[in-house]
Amino acid sequence: MLFIGEEVGQGGLAIDIALDPLEGTTLTAKAMSNALAVMAMAEPGTLLNAPDTYMDKIAIGPGFKEGLINLDAPPGDNINALAKAKGVSPRDLKICVMDRPRHEALIAQVRAAGAAVQLITDGDIAGIIATTDPSTGIDMYIGRGGAPEGVLAAAALRCIGGQIEGRLVFRNDDEKKRAARLGLTDLARKYSLLELASGDVVFSATGVTDGTMLRGVHYDGDYVTTESVVMRSATGTVRWIRARHRRKDFG
Repeated sequence: MLFIGEEVGQGGLAIDIALDPLEGTTLTAKAMSNALAVMAMAEPGTLLNAPDTYMDKIAIGPGFKEGLINLDAPPGDNINALAKAKGVSPRDLKICVMDRPRHEALIAQVRAAGAAVQLITDGDIAGIIATTDPSTGIDMYIGRGGAPEGVLAAAALRCIGGQIEGRLVFRNDDEKKRAARLGLTDLARKYSLLELASGDVVFSATGVTDGTMLRGVHYDGDYVTTESVVMRSATGTVRWIRARHRRKDFG
């Protein structure tokens, strides 16, 4: 991991970097799906310096009017708004939520609204990106996860479309002081997509374990096969890269 403000490299073009070297440590340890290695790059000052705290998030895929979802609205209101925009019943929607005790009330509200719940154990970056791909069946992501992961997910949505809102959640005064040191003065601020990630953004992810978006790392004799995706907001280009590495040079 890099700490906020850490300088790396040997000069040249200045960029900001956000990364999660292993999004889904538990997924990897248990050989479950959707563990990723993730990085985003952008022009200086265009990625939110999110402290290592929690963030409340709500996200949907592309193709809807701006402001369709609202982090401050009850889950049922957001579900009804999305169902109306899609021309379907709330019963036809599937909402991705991380399976945590803190989400028990949220899950109950989603089910009360009539929507189905897709629980994930970890990996909310993949959960948010899943809202952009109709083949996953995920229509919306709601819940509390890591703030740095919220910035990385926003970087991906900047490239492929979608909406996200987030608000930092602080568990103690130490976390609030950490945010203040980063220049974050409005601790109750609700961040939009462009406030989380703006400018020219490049997002990349490599599969660690097999998932809905990418295949994981596979060993075959003297070689290792990896699969990555690279996106850029300025062009809307999405590239999938399947690479074979000599095992002796890998890691």
